[in-house]
Amino acid sequence: MKFALIFNPFKYKVHEENLRVVQKYFGMFPPLSLAWVAAIARDAGHEVTIIDARTLNLTKREVLDRLRSFKPDIMGFMMTTYMFVDTLEWINYLKSQLKVPVVIGGYNLRIYPKESISYPQIDYGVIEHALDTIPHLFEALEGRRKLEEVAGLVYKEKGHIKLNLPRPVEFEKFPNPARDLLPNQLYAEFPTERKNFTVMITSLGCPYKCDFCEAGRSVYNPRSPETVVNEMEECFYKYGIREIDIFDYDFTIDKKRTIAICREMRNRNLDILWACRSRVDIDPELLKEMKEAGCGRIYYGLESGSQEILDGINKGITLDQIRKTVKYTKELGMKVLGFFLVGAPGETRKTVKKTLKFAKELDLDYVQFSKCLAKPLTPLWRRMIEKGERDYWQDWILAKETDRSLPRPWTELSNKEIDRLARWAYVNYHSRFLFLLKASLRVKSFKEFKRKFLGYLDMIFSQENVSREDDKFVAYHEERR
Repeated sequence: MKFALIFNPFKYKVHEENLRVVQKYFGMFPPLSLAWVAAIARDAGHEVTIIDARTLNLTKREVLDRLRSFKPDIMGFMMTTYMFVDTLEWINYLKSQLKVPVVIGGYNLRIYPKESISYPQIDYGVIEHALDTIPHLFEALEGRRKLEEVAGLVYKEKGHIKLNLPRPVEFEKFPNPARDLLPNQLYAEFPTERKNFTVMITSLGCPYKCDFCEAGRSVYNPRSPETVVNEMEECFYKYGIREIDIFDYDFTIDKKRTIAICREMRNRNLDILWACRSRVDIDPELLKEMKEAGCGRIYYGLESGSQEILDGINKGITLDQIRKTVKYTKELGMKVLGFFLVGAPGETRKTVKKTLKFAKELDLDYVQFSKCLAKPLTPLWRRMIEKGERDYWQDWILAKETDRSLPRPWTELSNKEIDRLARWAYVNYHSRFLFLLKASLRVKSFKEFKRKFLGYLDMIFSQENVSREDDKFVAYHEERR
């Protein structure tokens, strides 16, 4: 079969956790999930293409022209909960012109599988991972298997939506993503220093219990050190990639595994600058190993400068741990990004000011102030549902809701105050003369300087105090076609 995967652009949503300008400059990332699906389908003997319309800045008509040239038997899309409406709009247009089946996947299908395929334009959905589901679905479409035999599939039959439960899969068995189908030279994120750039995921799941995170309490499912470094080596030699951001929820969760990855990178002499996400309760020995293997940035989930707030969200860390780990990380020569929340349970204007003061004390290289949100599957979301609150996200998927600011009953701050405080924190942190001077001296290229300079100016002059819709929203493209 000929399988076309489409990654569409999307507009800014008021219900997102990021401010509009942050979302604009956040990054132009490869659609890794679609690249995995492409590799899985291709390994099963099918012909595949990926059209990254977001990165290539393609219109619907231009994508349609490419699809007509390819002549797919089936089209695939990734459906995130935030951007469901945008992707559905693209599906509606493309399917009206090409009468072929549509299959969707993505994290949203784990929560709302039946709701997601309730639309007549969508035929099939992959509930969990595509490793077995996609090849078996294609076998069914070719008449070699029955749909009810395809584990992890949600589909329609005689006017009814049917759901086949997924089976557990080993992440180790996944092929490397089909990066040969992607415009690797166009990807970048806000702190990017080298080209080409890509992202990787080396493990799934997270056993921790943070109240704001959808991945907490999920099974840790890692790929082996050899498999991870094999993928890095492929990125380096085959795609000219010199910088990688590892998107694991917590890359350093297994010290022995992380050290093995670092040492294998060194053994193979891979000159790759890389970044990862980690908790601050990390072993100093591990940090040293990571630095020696080329780790240039670590993104720490710091969340707040108030111990009471940290305890209230079940973060399981202390302010002293944060201070010590950030200090040691910087002493090793690695840059530090701190993720912070605004509007967490118990948050007040006083605690937000305390968090900003703490961030300045840490002298972080990058900061991100996100609005705390009850995202699907988070403990915050579960508690709201248990109390009888309407499920906004389910209604959003079913077109019963509009894009709007969502309730945060756990804080005395209003949504307008949270928006203003988040913008205030960004502007206040970045507008210090010494910070701007040091940040300017550290840039590696004109493109990096331009990206960061424009982002700063947009936050100062363009970011509204209260989030609003933006029908003309376009993510920052470092290189226009």
